[in-house]
Amino acid sequence: MTDELLQRFPGARGEWARFDGPAGTQMVDTAIQAMSAWSSGGNNANGGGFFDAAIATDEIVKSTRATMRRFLNAPTDTFVFGPNTTTLAFAFTRAVARGLSSTDRIVGTKLEHDSNVSTWASIARDVGAEHVLANFDPETGRLEPSEIEQNLTDHTKWVTVTGSSNLIGTMPDLEVITKLAHDAGAKVFVDAVALVPHRTVDIAAIGCDAIATSAYKWYGPHAAALWVEPELLESLSPYKVRPASNEGPKKFETGTPNYEGLAGMQAAAEFMMEQGVEAMAAYETATFTPLLEGLLAIPEVTVYGPRDTVDRAPTVSFNIAGHHPDDVAKALATHKIATWSGDSYAVEVAQHLGIASTGAAVRAGVVRYVTPKEVERLLEAVADIAAGIQATRH
Repeated sequence: MTDELLQRFPGARGEWARFDGPAGTQMVDTAIQAMSAWSSGGNNANGGGFFDAAIATDEIVKSTRATMRRFLNAPTDTFVFGPNTTTLAFAFTRAVARGLSSTDRIVGTKLEHDSNVSTWASIARDVGAEHVLANFDPETGRLEPSEIEQNLTDHTKWVTVTGSSNLIGTMPDLEVITKLAHDAGAKVFVDAVALVPHRTVDIAAIGCDAIATSAYKWYGPHAAALWVEPELLESLSPYKVRPASNEGPKKFETGTPNYEGLAGMQAAAEFMMEQGVEAMAAYETATFTPLLEGLLAIPEVTVYGPRDTVDRAPTVSFNIAGHHPDDVAKALATHKIATWSGDSYAVEVAQHLGIASTGAAVRAGVVRYVTPKEVERLLEAVADIAAGIQATRH
């Protein structure tokens, strides 16, 4: 990465190698500046008023919806904003539940973050509907569309699928899965949290009915967006206060929006479009490939998920023989290398891989500000731990 681009991520400067991006990236400078400018510029008010600041708050919501529509090539600007994808998913599924019955089926997968499992499992339990999870191949980490297809019945109302596993990086074929679901008469919800940072997302091409993303995974603030197909949106009746709008995305936005967060989200989306998601992805893949290959080459290391970079996010989970994942993450931290340990809320993935009871895995992700030299540092540190070397090298 050029020094100029590296300087655009203030939080990524310093000694630490930040492989913790899958849980949340450092913010890009323009997003930080946009939030600060909003907070200090006098427009910080509330919507629905007749004075300038109130009008400005309505405008930031409108313009951010328009930006997100361009960023994700959505057919409409029907984006609901909230604090994170999990919160939006709970609000969405709670509304969906009002239209379900005990004869209905929801099909998910074992590749999901739990925000795309427990949300649907909760409403299935409440209404007595059936909730089943399609398998992925634990050896390859791949989810074949046929695994979902064989779970579809005439009673299937929803198919819920991740755009990319947050633990092992697998990217299912969303277009094929969506078509299979629609052919069976079901609607499709996509958790795109771990997908949007690493691939161009085209909602119109995918054809799904709802899709969610969190800006803090792609260099923005802690805020999220949920796109819902307009007719579906109008048909849903969410839990809300009586004065709130009964139409459009606003009926799902339970209270005052995080206006400064929307300013940051808009700036981060603009950054992604200006840089070009595919160009950023090419850099990530080039940086990630030596990491993946290097981990696979260490005999004491077990890598989970795909062994190549095809249809795969630059996120890898691994274990070192004889070492608990927490201990590995702590040891890496002594090298000033930030990683995660545990199941990263991918409960079903960890269980299906057979690592849930042993602490799951260490997770490291490459994002745009991670450098090849930092990959070398991580590999050296992992090799040292595997060999029982305690000295810190950084």
